[in-house]
Amino acid sequence: MERAGFYKADQEKTFKHLVRVGSAAAGNAATRIEAFVIATGIRSYGGYPDIDALFRDQAAEMDKKRREAMLHKIQQLMHERAMFASIVEPAFLIGVGPRMAELPTITGHPYLSPYEDLKLKGR
Repeated sequence: MERAGFYKADQEKTFKHLVRVGSAAAGNAATRIEAFVIATGIRSYGGYPDIDALFRDQAAEMDKKRREAMLHKIQQLMHERAMFASIVEPAFLIGVGPRMAELPTITGHPYLSPYEDLKLKGR
């Protein structure tokens, strides 16, 4: 599929069984809220009318402090309604058993030392 057609189908949410992580959009909180939270956002599936209205109001607000307060209110509502759930947990899978002589580790590193440095107990 060509790029333009792919992005149009992706924006219209016509793909099924396709997982896309992140938007890679640079920007501030308002940019991310627009993509992921607002009902019409490119990465949003559903939404809340009151949050959508608050977002439209903050987009038209000229006073920086009031705009910031509105964004904080949107973030608070997102948190209270648990709009996001972690579906991917990066796990560090390490198999360690009773045959290991020692567990050599690298300070500040989540894994064990290189495979070549692992030592097994003698029989």
